[in-house]
Amino acid sequence: MRLTPLSSAALRRPLSSLITPKTQHQRRAYAFQTSGIPTSFQVFNNRTKWLQRERAASNVEASRQADYLKDEVAMRVAERLLDVKRTFPLTLDFGAYTNSLARALTNPNPDPSQPDADIPPLATKIGKLVAADSSEKALYRDAELQFNKEINMERVVLPYEEGSLPWEDNTFDMVLSSLSMHWINDLPGALGQINRILKPDAPFIGAMLGGDTLFELRTSLQLAEQERRGGISVHVSPLADVKDIGGLLGKAGFKMLTVDVEDIVVEYPDTFALMEDLQAMGEGNAVLGREMGAIGRDVLLATEGIYRELHGSKDEDGTVRLPATFRVIHMIGWKEGGDQPQPLKRGSGEINLRDVLGTK
Repeated sequence: MRLTPLSSAALRRPLSSLITPKTQHQRRAYAFQTSGIPTSFQVFNNRTKWLQRERAASNVEASRQADYLKDEVAMRVAERLLDVKRTFPLTLDFGAYTNSLARALTNPNPDPSQPDADIPPLATKIGKLVAADSSEKALYRDAELQFNKEINMERVVLPYEEGSLPWEDNTFDMVLSSLSMHWINDLPGALGQINRILKPDAPFIGAMLGGDTLFELRTSLQLAEQERRGGISVHVSPLADVKDIGGLLGKAGFKMLTVDVEDIVVEYPDTFALMEDLQAMGEGNAVLGREMGAIGRDVLLATEGIYRELHGSKDEDGTVRLPATFRVIHMIGWKEGGDQPQPLKRGSGEINLRDVLGTK
């Protein structure tokens, strides 16, 4: 999918306008080992990421203008509820940040494929939404806006250090997560924790950045640093690949898995606008051992030239647009429950697939 704003000012509008109590219990480690999954390897600095998100949310107007990607993905996560014919008395939004999911759930037209259909907001399926995130400023940034009155919501501030989720087993009827889990060091452990706090036969529906996200920026920075400095350093975070997510969900105990991927391409006037928006989103580099300080001016200018040459496209009027690809991995998994459909035993089939396909 490609998004093409008409001007640099349009780049900072919401994306939708650009396209038609903790209970006392024994504390358990968040990075626990599940189903043979090894313990986590620390990739990200949790405190640095928390500071970046707090700083980004402190600039209210800039962060709201940069919410276009998170708002768009949140709407696509919420749309998956259209296929689930049940209600959810208690739902967790894990990594809520600025509550893009809560806004999406209150959208008066939740199904864009049926613009004239009389479908109530998806918030009517949810009794109570618990929005949890480590960034207090982000969680409460929009606490006075209208959508708060259209959904029963509670905000919970979590510690920025990865640890035990503060809810008992079998607490939630559904867990949602949109564009936050790519910053978790122990992703297998986090999925195991989510499975733990879900009730039996309850769904986890999530989306995270992965794969080749921002490959254009990554390659341009690497080539620029190699040219100007004779070496490279990490400026774009490593991300999970779609082929690994199904295995992680299965090892965490989820059943009836669905994993799919889509690319959202946003076009910018230059690399400086892209980097500025990434900072406003709270998506700056937080890799442990990264080079401290700002990127050198010479490297930035070289990056701009390389990006334009390798990835830029020209309009008829000569305007150059720079695409930035965000690869979004969508996932759905259900906690095991007694009434779930089960596969038949191997060899128990009564119809030959060759007969169905009409082959010999």
